[in-house]
Amino acid sequence: MVTFGKIAQWAASLLALLLIGSLGFVWLQGWSFFDALYMTVTTLATVGYSETHPLDRIGRIYNMVLILTGMGVMFYIVGSLARVVIEGELHAVFGRRKLIKHIKRLKNHYILCGFGRIGEIIARQLKDRGLSLLVVESEPALLGRLEASGYYFINGDATREEVLLEAGIERAKGLISVVSSDAANVYVVLTARSLNPGLFIVARGEEPGSEKKLLRAGADKVESPYEMGGQKMAQTIMRPTVVTFMEIAMKEGVDWTMEEIAVGPASPLQGVPLADSGIRQKLNLILVAIKRADGEMLFNPSHETPILAGDTLIALGLRKNLDALEQMLA
Repeated sequence: MVTFGKIAQWAASLLALLLIGSLGFVWLQGWSFFDALYMTVTTLATVGYSETHPLDRIGRIYNMVLILTGMGVMFYIVGSLARVVIEGELHAVFGRRKLIKHIKRLKNHYILCGFGRIGEIIARQLKDRGLSLLVVESEPALLGRLEASGYYFINGDATREEVLLEAGIERAKGLISVVSSDAANVYVVLTARSLNPGLFIVARGEEPGSEKKLLRAGADKVESPYEMGGQKMAQTIMRPTVVTFMEIAMKEGVDWTMEEIAVGPASPLQGVPLADSGIRQKLNLILVAIKRADGEMLFNPSHETPILAGDTLIALGLRKNLDALEQMLA
């Protein structure tokens, strides 16, 4: 890796060689410093110009020593620069090939279209949760941040079908579209829905009326950052304790949190009432709601409510207990 110290060292070596070479001609031949410097530069550059002034025997011996020494230093500097360029290009080529291989192996991953301010926050949240993520971004200035952060990414326009196919959209579990404009988000959603009809799609909508357009295009959910931010600020004023509670419940990296867990087709808890499931008694979890397969939402379900295949349970409690419940329902 090239550092400022190495560049400074190479420059200092070259300047020292020019200075020492010039002073040698001044001392041995009695030339002016400018003539000596010109002779030193033409000698080190091996351009083959004639001598500035005739050289005596000592001057020629000194010039031969300067050529041999200078050529060694020059070859070292040029070779170091060439090695840096070649190694950098090879690293880029092999690094990209390795990235493409990883992308081709991705399955049940999430595709994030857009890595702006909102996209970066989403990516960080998904990464912290351990979810498989691939970012599609067309802005060259953002690619360095993606690579430095260790994200899988593709440089391309997410509205183009071939780019989403390269991102493995046919194998993906979900797509989040937060590109620069509502019109671009509509195109992304339309393209994604046509390539994978079963994909879960969340899109950002900012302008009035964009939510309906995005839903008609095929988005499952449409979120407005401005509306969400405004609602949260209003709730913070009216219900500060409730907002604090929800922030803690949704925060990653804490033992106590809220999670949604799907009931698998082979779960032994199918058909079992909540009172007999042991969710509260054994795991000490609070069941906030149950979402049925048809979309019906049961808030604060009674102890007689049965657990059915296709349900999604929203539970609150310690992370280790939530993980145990997920194993029971899988």
